[in-house]
Amino acid sequence: MRKPSLRKSIAARTSTKRLVKNALGLKAPRGYGWLTNPKRAAYNRVYDRTTFSFWSILRKLLR
Repeated sequence: MRKPSLRKSIAARTSTKRLVKNALGLKAPRGYGWLTNPKRAAYNRVYDRTTFSFWSILRKLLR
C-alpha cells in the first residue's frame, strides 16, 4: 500500500519545473513516456499495477 504524503502531493503540483513546462507547452502527450524515458515508464507501469493507494480504499468505503 502506498502511504499518502500531503507534502509530496502539493510539491508535485506546484514545482517550478512543472510550471515552466506547462507555460512553454513542452509537455509530451499522454503515453509518450516510452519515448522520453523508457526505463522510468517501465518502472511506473509495474509500480502502478502492483501497489494501491490509501485513498482508493477510503473512496470504496465511503460509497
